Amino acid sequence: MDPAYGLRFFGALFAIMNPLMVLPLFLALTDRFTPADQRRTALSVTFYAAVMCAVISIAGTSILAFFGVRIDDFRIAGGLVLAIIALNMLNGAGNPAHEGGQNEAVEPTRVDAVAFYPLTFPMVIGPGTITTLLVFVQEARTPLGYAVFAGVVLFTVALLGTVLHFAAAIGEHLSATLRVIISRLMGMILLALAVGMFTAGLKALLPGLG
Repeated sequence: MDPAYGLRFFGALFAIMNPLMVLPLFLALTDRFTPADQRRTALSVTFYAAVMCAVISIAGTSILAFFGVRIDDFRIAGGLVLAIIALNMLNGAGNPAHEGGQNEAVEPTRVDAVAFYPLTFPMVIGPGTITTLLVFVQEARTPLGYAVFAGVVLFTVALLGTVLHFAAAIGEHLSATLRVIISRLMGMILLALAVGMFTAGLKALLPGLG
């Protein structure tokens, strides 16, 4: 296993599942909630995200195999998806592929109306997150690698839950300028990782390029 595997995986997963990017949508959708309901929503989002990450990591490769899709094919396609998301982050634009389109908005009336959709899916667990999980779980290979993979997922989801739990307090101190800076920085990191993912898949399919 690559010694830097854990850092690369955390960088990619945190960039695409960035809690500070989820925060504005969370605050908007829970604006009418009581503080207790906001915390309950945060707990639900954390739980749903952990379950979806586990299901995707365990069964995702089998699902791809069922459709005859090789992991290197998915690595190339996923690299393109992540690159598009990253470019949108760098340009300050939203990304319907990861966040859902305008027609998919919901009225924030109940905790159970927003916790899974659209907060968990597709905002937290969108195509970019799915791609990142499937590509990096393939690189784990050893028991230590799988332990590092699980640790990174749990740590990232825990960070997400912590930020959302204290969303109201954090939102008061997070300026628009700081949010833009974070978005641009995460976009650049994600774009670099997407290029690496794309080229690795391309080299595997076309060995002559290596």
